[in-house]
Amino acid sequence: MPTRSKLEVAVLSLVDEYVSHNQAARVFAEGLNEIGIGLFPVLDHITVRTLDIDRRAEDFLQLGYSYAELLNYEDWYAKVYRAQGYPALFIDQAYDDDRGKTSIIPGWVNTFGDRTLHHIAILVQDIEQAMQESKKRGITFAGEVLGVQGEDLRQIFTVPEKVDGHSFSVLELTERHNGYQGFSPPQANRLMQSTVQ
Repeated sequence: MPTRSKLEVAVLSLVDEYVSHNQAARVFAEGLNEIGIGLFPVLDHITVRTLDIDRRAEDFLQLGYSYAELLNYEDWYAKVYRAQGYPALFIDQAYDDDRGKTSIIPGWVNTFGDRTLHHIAILVQDIEQAMQESKKRGITFAGEVLGVQGEDLRQIFTVPEKVDGHSFSVLELTERHNGYQGFSPPQANRLMQSTVQ
């Protein structure tokens, strides 16, 4: 068995813990494991919610991630971190001022903490086909696919899985084209809103 870096161990540990609590992710992981691929090679990004991005990012920076970009939304913002060969790390929080009062992030963090993943995104070749096959396995989706066919980025969340009546985690399907590795602020904000219940 190959020796794994501390970063790989940390990311896989977070993903394994997330998969243990998210049925949709388990369906994908089991199918990919069955044919010998596993979940790690198809992870597009992982997302952590927090009350303090810079503090939460420290662990990941020490392990090899580097700051890449800042994304601003109506009542929240995110910083993206990258490490060669690893899924992008998306850490989000509500604004600390009046803009953040309407954000759903603080309530989520107060309920679940910031040591678990809110979601993972699985990179798929054809989002409609992936959804069709997923639905056959009992997975349901929230809203519509964001982005039209042929665009660089298309995304959709599953319906949130609940813990004690609270929306806990979602699985994201991501379709990318033309080598695009970024994130679309309008799409990310619409994804966030698709799971408000």
